[in-house]
Amino acid sequence: MALEGARVTGLRCMKCGRDYAPGEVAYTCADCGLDGILDVLYDYDEIRRSWPRSELEASRETSHWRYLPLIPVSSDSIPMLRAGWTPLYNAAGLLDLRNLWVKDDSLNPTASLKDRATSVGIARAVHECASAVAAASTGNAGSSLAGFAASEHVPCYIFVPADAPRPKIAQLLVYGATVFAVDGSYDDAFDLAAEAIERYGWYNRSCAVNPYLIEGKKTVAFEICEQLKFRAPDKVFIPVGDGCITSGTYKGFAEFEELGFIDRVPELVGVQAEGCDPIKVAFDSESELVPCEACTLADSIAAGHPRNWRKATRGIRTSGGSMMTVTDDEILEAIATLGAATGIFAEPAGATAFAGLTKAVAEGKVSRDETVVVLMTGSGLKDTASAMKAAGEPVPVGRSLGDVEAALEQRGYGGGA
Repeated sequence: MALEGARVTGLRCMKCGRDYAPGEVAYTCADCGLDGILDVLYDYDEIRRSWPRSELEASRETSHWRYLPLIPVSSDSIPMLRAGWTPLYNAAGLLDLRNLWVKDDSLNPTASLKDRATSVGIARAVHECASAVAAASTGNAGSSLAGFAASEHVPCYIFVPADAPRPKIAQLLVYGATVFAVDGSYDDAFDLAAEAIERYGWYNRSCAVNPYLIEGKKTVAFEICEQLKFRAPDKVFIPVGDGCITSGTYKGFAEFEELGFIDRVPELVGVQAEGCDPIKVAFDSESELVPCEACTLADSIAAGHPRNWRKATRGIRTSGGSMMTVTDDEILEAIATLGAATGIFAEPAGATAFAGLTKAVAEGKVSRDETVVVLMTGSGLKDTASAMKAAGEPVPVGRSLGDVEAALEQRGYGGGA
């Protein structure tokens, strides 16, 4: 059986519209180069006939492989680590919203949404007998690839900016990856990784280049639909870096609408850090992307030259959505608020979407009765330094209960025995 399965009909360049047969090109359009990001095309009529919603609802599969008819991987290529089917928490009342939900993708195997994409990539790499897998990363994509590569015993090479958070680098090393700490930004690491991948023939895990990886990311939208009993939310807030999560989320909702599983695609609201917002600038001006220098503590979305911006802006615009920015201070505040109100521990990029929602509510752009979903994309354990900035320091006390009582009084504690 071909890895794509019978339902994949081909690939299409979203810039020039050229079509390719499955396997005809490795990653991007032969005419447009890196600018020619490809869409994976499916035979939706066949899927609609052979995969009714009732079959999905009856599935006992507790991972995103429950959506296998819409993922370009065959059933005998599925990797060991489980990804997907993460919880959608009801946060009603927070921000005075009656129908607020938080999709917590920190509960994936390596603690971020990136595992959805990597599971597809590693399956394809193993099927193609790749000598090794590689990627550039600020941490999450790399740790995801390293973990899945370890589970399948595939050599792994990761290129990270030298200033990537140490917990993320530790995760890479524990998984046994060869880690190159690049003296430069994420974009510098991306360029160097691309050169090495071409030189050595490694399998490229980059979502911005490899069209198949977004097919894993889109499953987050499938799950949201199922978990809301096939009612599309009104708005979905998404953190935006290179644009791949946004692209995948849009495609997931659009495919479920195409199959008749939901009646509409929700408005997507893309949220970028104020210090790194090239996709928002391109979206607002309806022009080509102009790279910028990334300056934000949200390292996972610090992409000054995002490669998948065309798909991201297309998805947001087609959904009738919008884009916005938040400051680093607003991101830190969102980490603390989300943690204290829900028990969800988010890294800066993971909290960016919630920071955007908080700002949108304050500006009157979200009504109280709308059904809103926030994507929380990565665990706060990946960047404990930022978490401490958000939450503050512990209370110092001596060894006696009197010290505790004095500290409580200082903080206005009115309790007692």
